[in-house]
Formats: sequence, C-alpha cells, structure tokens
Amino acid sequence: MLFFKSKSGSNRSRFQLGLFSRSFLLLATLMLVSLGAWLQVFFSMEEGPRATQMAQRVMTAVSITRSALIYAPPSVRPALLLDLATKESLRVQPREPTDVLEPLPQTNYWNHVTAEIRSHLGSQTVTMWSVNNMPGVWVSFHINEDQYWLVFDREQLRLTAGPEWLGWAVTALLLALIGAAISVRFVNQPLAQLAKVAQQLARGETPSPLPEKGPVEIRDMNIAFNRMARDLRQNEADREIMLAGISHDLRTPLARMRLEIEMSHVTDEARQAIDEDLAQIDHSIGQLMEYARPAGAVPETGIDVSRVLRDLFERERTHTESLDGVLAADIEANLYARISANDLKRVVSNLIENARRYGRSPHDDRVRIELRAHQLGNILRIDIQDQGIGIAQADLQRLLRPFTRGEVARTGVSGAGLGLSIVERLLGQVGAKFQLISHPPDGLIARIEIPKIRPRPTDKTIA
Repeated sequence: MLFFKSKSGSNRSRFQLGLFSRSFLLLATLMLVSLGAWLQVFFSMEEGPRATQMAQRVMTAVSITRSALIYAPPSVRPALLLDLATKESLRVQPREPTDVLEPLPQTNYWNHVTAEIRSHLGSQTVTMWSVNNMPGVWVSFHINEDQYWLVFDREQLRLTAGPEWLGWAVTALLLALIGAAISVRFVNQPLAQLAKVAQQLARGETPSPLPEKGPVEIRDMNIAFNRMARDLRQNEADREIMLAGISHDLRTPLARMRLEIEMSHVTDEARQAIDEDLAQIDHSIGQLMEYARPAGAVPETGIDVSRVLRDLFERERTHTESLDGVLAADIEANLYARISANDLKRVVSNLIENARRYGRSPHDDRVRIELRAHQLGNILRIDIQDQGIGIAQADLQRLLRPFTRGEVARTGVSGAGLGLSIVERLLGQVGAKFQLISHPPDGLIARIEIPKIRPRPTDKTIA
C-alpha cells in the first residue's frame, strides 16, 4: 500500500488512505452493490416460478390423496393415511367448524401460491398457516360431504432457506473481495514501482530502471521515466564537468594575478584591496561549485550526529578564533539521524561561515557564534546563532532563493548568494526542515530540524 505523508507530519495526513486502499474500497463497494442488485433481481425472478412450482406440488398431492381416499376401501384407509404421513410427510386431518385458523403470511410469494391453488382446486379451497396452533401449510379439500385438511411441512413449500442463501452470499462476497484485491494490486504495482524509483531520484540516488513491458500505457510511462532519469543523470554529469572546467579556467588566472600583484610596485593599500577582490571572486566560484555538487546518498542506517558535529566544531572553532571570533557549542550526546555525514558537515559549515561573514556584533565588531544540538520529541534540532543585527522579517524567505543577498541588514560583504540555497537543497533530500529566525537587533538563528531515529548497533560505528 502506497501511503503519502506531507512534510508537516500533521495528524490529518497521517491517516490518509493510500492509493491501493482507496482503489480496493471503491472496487469492493461497487462489487457489493452489484452483488446486492443481482440477488434482488434473482429473488424477484425466482419468486413467480417457485410459487407456481409449489402450488403445482400442492395440487398434485391433494388430487392424489383425495383419489386414494375415495377409491380405497374403508378398512384400508387408516393404513393409507399412516403411509402418506410416514413416507410423504402428508397428514390428513378432518376439518371442523370449530378449528382455530391462522392465515398465511401476506407476502407476494404466499399470495401467488394461494391464487394458483384456488384457480385449479376451486375458489372454496382454504389455505392456512396453522390450524389449532399446529404449524404447517394447511390446504382444505372435501370428499362428498366430508371436509378434510391436507397438512404440508412448511420447509417443503417455502422459498430457499436463509442460511443456504447466506452461505452462497458469503462465498460470492469473499470471491469478489479477493478478485478486487488482485485487480487493484495488478493496477497499483506499476505505480508503486514508479513511486519507489521517484523517491530514489529525489534523494539523489541512481534509481533502478523500471521494467519496459506490460500494458501499453504502463510501458510508455516507464520508458519515458527511464529516459528522463538518464537525461537528468547526464545533465548532472555535464554540469559538474562544465563547472569544474570553469572553476579551473578562472582560478588559474586568479592565482597568476595574485602572483603578479605581489611582484608589482603598487602600494600596500592597493594590493590589499585587489587581493580582497580576488578572494571574493574565488569565494563566489567556490559557492557555485558547492551549489552544483550533488547531495550524497541517504544512508540506509543512521549516523551519530553528535560525533559529526563535535568533529566539525573543533575544526571551525580554530578557524573562527584565527579571525578573532568565538565559536561555542552545546551538543547533546547520542543523537542519530539518516543523513549523509558529508552533507551534514556541508550544511552546518555553510551556516557557520554565513554567521562569520554577516553576524558580527554591532557593539565591538566581533563574531560570537553558538552551535546547539539537542533532541526535541521525534526531531533533532540544530541551531546556529550569531549576535549580529539580524534580518528583517520581509527578507527571510527571499534570502533562501539562489543568488539572493541581504541588502539592508548585512552590508559590507558580497557573495554569490548561494549558501542558504545549498543548505535548503541538501536538507530537503532527507525530509529535514530549515528555518531562519530573526529578532533584530538580537541576531539570527539558523534552525535545522531532522527526523530522529533510534540507534542500532551498526549505527554506532558510523560517523
């Protein structure tokens, strides 16, 4: 069963039915309605012929019994009546004026039976449901001036019993449900395969090729998807090669320009300004390469997020202190999640670098950054907070778009504007959420929320 859940993880989406369940319920409902309609039609069509058949049986039994009693000698009549009661389940009782009568049920079937009997045996024939509280189907007849009752067992004349029809109905229902499940499974299986490989493609993995066979529509869809996946992989490879070539072609003359500037006779101020411009160009090229690099495959097992963050913290702290800044950390132990360790380092290092560049305190122009990681319910929350002047609320969502930079809150440094886009793209591969929280002039919090998993023995060895 295919079950799709929104990123918000709301309770409402958690209980939505998958495509298999929806299709199965729809098809099963249609089959049940069809079965009910078919039974209703069958009962309606069976009622008339069945009533005629039962009336014919009654008329034959009455005629045979009446003839036997007429032509049998009086001495053998008791034996004849006993034989009819024993072998044919027919009882003959004298009819008395004082008999307590209960009429037949007023249904179409019994009305039809009564009409058929009277049309052949005469309008004076009486049919009753019980006589003197004795159950049965009682039919009157006469021999000369004597009146009699011929008593039939009700089970012999009524419609097919309920338990028998119930058994047939249950059998038909089970067969219908099994057929519905098989039919829906046959239709849903290609869609389930498509959803699986689409998720692999969304996570940056190389998807398994879909089978290019089956019904025409499914085959055409799978062929188109396989072609699209191949084109995407080829485009990604071409983009990496192109950007690598551009990076090489640009950084080589940049390095030559730096060497020429060092050997030139320009003033120190001019040399420093040119070197800063060249460093900014090199940083922009690095950001473009980082944005073009694909995300790593999502690991099947979890990684120790705490260990990865501690290793990254030690490296970034040294670099921050070399820039006369401070980087502090509060990292809870035993935090595990399904994310590539390299991608997590790329995300957090991008955010720390962003804080170093733009998060200087307005009071003393120093960088103070705090890295926090802790568990909150079913998620892991990672915060990178600076003490800069923050960002206006209207600019928060705009800054997540590629090639966008803050123009008011964070001036003085330029870049390609790809750092936050890289972060959001990498986190989106693993179903994580990224958020910027700003309360100017109290700094900016870059918040990451990743679904938590329970560590397994094999997870503890993965960093």
